[in-house]
Amino acid sequence: MTHLKIPKDRIGAIIGPKGQTKKFIEEKSSSQLNIDSENGSVEVIQGDDPVGTLRAIETIKAIGRGFNPEKTIPMLDDDLLMLEVIDLSKYASTNKEMTRLKGRIIGKGGKTREIAENLIGVKISIYGKTVSFIGYPEQIQIMRTAVEMLIEGANHGPVYSFLEKKHKELMQAHLDSY
Repeated sequence: MTHLKIPKDRIGAIIGPKGQTKKFIEEKSSSQLNIDSENGSVEVIQGDDPVGTLRAIETIKAIGRGFNPEKTIPMLDDDLLMLEVIDLSKYASTNKEMTRLKGRIIGKGGKTREIAENLIGVKISIYGKTVSFIGYPEQIQIMRTAVEMLIEGANHGPVYSFLEKKHKELMQAHLDSY
């Protein structure tokens, strides 16, 4: 049994319309979810599939970090998909700095996030004091580097160039695997 603390405003997303998201996670993972919407806790009780339970835990964490439940569903089927959460409060000491960092990661009109998602193939969520990614290990590593570049003050142009270069490398590695 695992206890997760989830922001209260994300509990409804885990439950879903008429309980459908919760039910779907339970069915796919063979786990049971006990949700306490009063205090934001989710208890995950392992069923007969331990890996499924781990996938359910990661999926719930992802929804808790602001991802639309639909974007997290592939995590229940693919053992290699990971959730990475970067706590931005380690880099920002004031609310103004936090807002600036989140703005740099999102980009004007969402441009930076969109470029990163399209080139690297990850899903990105900026929620509260965190930026989170769902992707494969190599994609997560690239995104961590790109976000660190932005946090450290790199201009967006070099970050886009880095992402384009990594996109080509990922495509080449994909072609080479055939």
